[in-house]
Amino acid sequence: MEPSPDPCAPAPDPGNPAALLHDLAQELGLSRHWRDVEGRDQTVSDTALARIVTALGYPCDTPQALARSHARLAVAARSLPAMLVTEVGRPTPLPASLTHARITAENGEAQDITLEAGVLPAIDTPGYHRVSLYGHELTLAVAPARSPTLTDLLPEARQGERLWGPAVQIPALRSARSGRPYGTLAELAEAVDLFAARGADALAINPVHALFAGLGEGYSPYSPSSRLHLNTALAAPELAGLPPLDLDAEIDTPFIGWKKALPRQHAALRALFDALDPATRARIAGETADNESLQRQALFDALDTHHRAKGRTRWQDWPAKLRDPDGKGAAHFAETHAEDVAFHAFTQWLTAKGLESVQARAKAAGMAIGLVGDLAVGVHTAGADAWALQGAMLEGLTIGAPPDPLGPLGQNWTLTGFSPQGLQRTGYAPWIAMLRAALSRTGALRIDHAFGMARLWVIPEGHGPEDGAYLSYPFEDMLRLAVLEAHRAGALLIAENLGTAPFGFLGALEERRLLDMRVLWFERAADEGFIGAGDYPADSVAMTGTHDTATIAGWWRGRDLDWAHDLSRLPEGTTRADADAKRDWDRGLLWASLTHDATPRPEPDDPAPVLKAALTHIGKSPAGLAIAPLEDILGESEQPNLPGTVTEHPNWRRRLARPLGEWLQDAQIAERITALNDARKGPADPPSG
Repeated sequence: MEPSPDPCAPAPDPGNPAALLHDLAQELGLSRHWRDVEGRDQTVSDTALARIVTALGYPCDTPQALARSHARLAVAARSLPAMLVTEVGRPTPLPASLTHARITAENGEAQDITLEAGVLPAIDTPGYHRVSLYGHELTLAVAPARSPTLTDLLPEARQGERLWGPAVQIPALRSARSGRPYGTLAELAEAVDLFAARGADALAINPVHALFAGLGEGYSPYSPSSRLHLNTALAAPELAGLPPLDLDAEIDTPFIGWKKALPRQHAALRALFDALDPATRARIAGETADNESLQRQALFDALDTHHRAKGRTRWQDWPAKLRDPDGKGAAHFAETHAEDVAFHAFTQWLTAKGLESVQARAKAAGMAIGLVGDLAVGVHTAGADAWALQGAMLEGLTIGAPPDPLGPLGQNWTLTGFSPQGLQRTGYAPWIAMLRAALSRTGALRIDHAFGMARLWVIPEGHGPEDGAYLSYPFEDMLRLAVLEAHRAGALLIAENLGTAPFGFLGALEERRLLDMRVLWFERAADEGFIGAGDYPADSVAMTGTHDTATIAGWWRGRDLDWAHDLSRLPEGTTRADADAKRDWDRGLLWASLTHDATPRPEPDDPAPVLKAALTHIGKSPAGLAIAPLEDILGESEQPNLPGTVTEHPNWRRRLARPLGEWLQDAQIAERITALNDARKGPADPPSG
């Protein structure tokens, strides 16, 4: 993050529009200067800066407009916020003119407090408290000093244990009992049973956020319609006591045919809903009627499917009267299409019941954590959240990454996210609701691209990533609220912190005891070798890889280099022969780090010994949790997703060749799992040096 402006610096010259623009951008949290991954200083052009400032809602095309925008910000800065966020044991500064406050705790107990120099004394009880300041009501969120840790989660008899679990792609799973075209929550439940029986305490999954209902495209779990609600394509009615879906689909294929599978599944859900008896329908309606957020999601899905049939693929293209979720037009549609809205509320209810069932199953089987959920960094610009949370979301801007050596043109993820001003204006309600939804059915939560709590690279719509800039977020507040919600849920927080961290970011995570991700491929020593198992921090998640990295078998075989060569993605000036030579050298470095002895290095076409050694490596680390992608446990060469591709690689389409239960009976695979489990149960390796 950029440092705060100097309050003693001279005001910009009102006759200098460029200076006014720069000052306005800084007040909005935009970094005009930034440093790239190679340490080179970069400057955002005034043209790009003006586009972003305008998209944030502050016109700046004339000196008069700039002056008015400055005045608006000044008024906002003097106003009391809707929410103050603090920590237990820390006093909270207020305007010095205030001398009295009345605080009402969550349990209803109230007390009057005299303020000294406008400072609210420290509060020792975490939670959301109401504060009255001379008639102005606001919420005071008081977070614990740290996030829950494994020590908090484990019973006394298991204190000090180091846990492990697989990471699975739910749609990739197969079951011996199912004729589904992709894996659902039923297959996830079976995976939980299989791994719990083998000693796992966690099972990590990709985001289960809502996609566009019944749409056979745009199936990436990281491009959701809503992060508040669930992907109903994963619904398994049998987990809620209803008949399983009857899907007439091709199942013996290596790739998921989403284009046919999702509409078929959606139609089968509708047939199931239409066949419900009145008592069951009334019961489900009673459980969902008072959930305003769920009803709004159901309304969006009904509107979206209705208008997609007419060729309108974005809510921004709907009739104007329907673009306001609180308007009369949307209310009229809900009344005249009540059956459709009820159906979509049913699918959300069904999916939630299934996810709750899987987590309960994991805990009943003895898993200390159970499911490790995943929180995507943003949402589709035409999705439910962008429609339902207008004013709290970035509009006219998308998020991505600046140009760097791995992506010379930068990245535009074509997603949107929360607006910093919108979050503060709404008292962080959307952020809290999203965290609460994600934590409600899991034992831990991974925050994808956690740097987004501090800053995001924002890009004006219609422009390339090179025209973007870093936008700062209220990091301290967002992190404290995440810790508070994790405390209330009794869940772990895991921060995906791969890449260049903003200033102060890593220290703040460490202070609050969030687990950070330590992925084998990126844990290199000063001599470019791989660090020893004992050098992984205790407050971390040791991983052999992620869905975005090469699998162990694929890396050892050079399968990732095949893809890079075929798609012309090798680093500039690097030939395939160069890449192969570098990989051969790196194989030696990895093998030396994994074995510490004179065991002969396996040939590139023999990754089996490397798989076992790598799993043992993370198993022996002091990290509180070790996660191995299922692909590394099974010895698969292909990775689920290849970043920077859309159609060039079969992202999010791969399926297991056979049911998971059959895979785990294979002697080599069973030996790998035993090696990881035994390494976790034994002593951790000491730090090197």
